[in-house]
Amino acid sequence: MKHLSEYRDATLLKPLIAGIQTMSTQPWRIMEVCGGQTNTIVRYGLEQCLQPMISLLHGPGCPVCVTPPCYLDAAQSLASRSDVVLCTFGDMARVPGTDKSLLDIKAEGGDIRTMYSPLDAVTLARSEPEKQIVFFAIGFETTAPLVALSIVQAAHHGLRNFSVLCAHVLIPPAIEALLQFPEVKIDAILAPGHVCTVTGTREYEELHEMYGIPIVITGFEPADILQGVSEAVRCLESHESEVTIQYSRAVTAAGNIQAQRLIEQVFTVCDRDWRGIGSIPASGLEIVPAYQGFDAVDRFALELQPSPQTHDCCGRVLRGSLSPQECPHFGTTCTPQSPIGAPMVSSEGACAAYIQHARHDQISRSFQGR
Repeated sequence: MKHLSEYRDATLLKPLIAGIQTMSTQPWRIMEVCGGQTNTIVRYGLEQCLQPMISLLHGPGCPVCVTPPCYLDAAQSLASRSDVVLCTFGDMARVPGTDKSLLDIKAEGGDIRTMYSPLDAVTLARSEPEKQIVFFAIGFETTAPLVALSIVQAAHHGLRNFSVLCAHVLIPPAIEALLQFPEVKIDAILAPGHVCTVTGTREYEELHEMYGIPIVITGFEPADILQGVSEAVRCLESHESEVTIQYSRAVTAAGNIQAQRLIEQVFTVCDRDWRGIGSIPASGLEIVPAYQGFDAVDRFALELQPSPQTHDCCGRVLRGSLSPQECPHFGTTCTPQSPIGAPMVSSEGACAAYIQHARHDQISRSFQGR
């Protein structure tokens, strides 16, 4: 088994790049769906290494980026209350809602605390019973089991001061929605390995059966990405179409059964708005009636009104039809210090990755031995 450091080794990457270039007889457009994969691609300049035959499209694989403004507005409303402590992951603090960000609310005196785990919020609820502790839960199928476990634990301890503002979204319905967008032609998909460690491959097999597109479940190191691209190109050039697992050191076809059961115990599938994409049927998770007492929307009678889709350039970046560097706001009016769009905030956002790894052209030349 290769060590992770080997998946970054330039001597391993060069033959992979050469093999992809030799195999490709026509241009192919391959979308990676995971923001972690996007970060690796941009950091190591992989897209420059594969051009002009291979175009890597960056999909909506950043959960911070796709959380719609109405959830940010609801979180800000809660954080403005004197009896509420709002807990969430760090990247969410700077994401713009309709008018403000959580960081603005914190500057105005709101009690907002960054946490690595929702279980820490449960611990906080037990230690501060006089406060309402709300965890703002975002993310794909990878973070949903831990949020589900936090709700189960809160129920076990009989906590009446813990609730969750649930904005979880699901990857396969988003892929299906993108495949139906006329503005983007996608020849193959690199599916997110971390999501599939939980879900397994069943839903991706269903997508493959419906759309006949190669799907490669891929890891996050440079060699993972290139091996995923290589497998996708092999399928396309041989006119084959299948679901394959590149990330076999972590993903099995069945996935994590215990994690799946936790999700099914606490959540049910619902329609969900995605920033930059719009409403996608059966693409979200909401808390089931049995645990409704831990649903912040119900506890605080929140109204989540769909927000108008603003800054269409951000939507086009999230849909893979616009490169960050093609956006007129990129690096000028939209920067990490003053973001006008969510893809500039999170480390998994495509725009933030391009800004952070501005030396990607130089790195890509080192892989090609120039």
